[in-house]
Amino acid sequence: MNKNVVNKIAIGVLWAAALITVTMLGIIIMYVVVKGIGVISPQFIFTWPHGVNAEGGIWPTIVSTLYVTGLAMLITTPIAVLAAVYLAEYAKQGRAVRIIRYAADSLSSVPSIVMGLFGFSFFVEALGIPMSMFSAAMALSLLMLPIVMRTTEEAIRAVPRYIRWGSYGLGATKWQTVSHVVLPWAMPRIITGVVLAMGRAVGETAVVFYTMGQAINMPVTPLDSGRSMPVHLYLLAVEGINMPAAYGTAFLLMVLILIFNIGARLIVRKYRKAR
Repeated sequence: MNKNVVNKIAIGVLWAAALITVTMLGIIIMYVVVKGIGVISPQFIFTWPHGVNAEGGIWPTIVSTLYVTGLAMLITTPIAVLAAVYLAEYAKQGRAVRIIRYAADSLSSVPSIVMGLFGFSFFVEALGIPMSMFSAAMALSLLMLPIVMRTTEEAIRAVPRYIRWGSYGLGATKWQTVSHVVLPWAMPRIITGVVLAMGRAVGETAVVFYTMGQAINMPVTPLDSGRSMPVHLYLLAVEGINMPAAYGTAFLLMVLILIFNIGARLIVRKYRKAR
């Protein structure tokens, strides 16, 4: 077969795959938007649910979702970044490093329901921590850790070597080079990894279902319980309590993830301009 024909067929297949992916995403988004946008109002966003049919708003669930996601990010990011720096800059490449990378990749593929059961068994039952923001954040951090760590490691390894050589040539130490040159250079990709991990954490249901609880509370301290938006959406949809509110919650959840991604793009653009 002529190579030009093969090339056109390959390009056509790639375009078809991309079109199918975008179309399916668009259908899902439009379905949720059409079903949920009519429910959105200041009252729905900023008031509490009440009554047997969970009428009213979902404000406590929004606060709980942001609270537990932010807390999980604060727990995960330092550990993941430092681990990635060690693997990329300090560790001697060998069997031990390959085992660590394999463990991180395996951890990222653990089903969320398994992580939720582990979080409940370990953090709640074994350690005696109540079902709370902190327990849920610790369980979510186990899901976020491999994503941030592997993304950060790849970002650090992608920094050109001449950047390091220039720093060493000016008399900088290893840590000064890593902290003042390598990490700032890799920061856009690190931020992307953190946002991807946060996006997964925001949408998790099973993990927070077993570790945070279902009570509609307004969390103040990390040891307070609450109900996240995915759990609230799950309960409304499965029990058929209030389907319009379920679609409205799904719509706001998509908007929340979109805000995270837009914010990350703005931060990344700022870092690239500074660099």
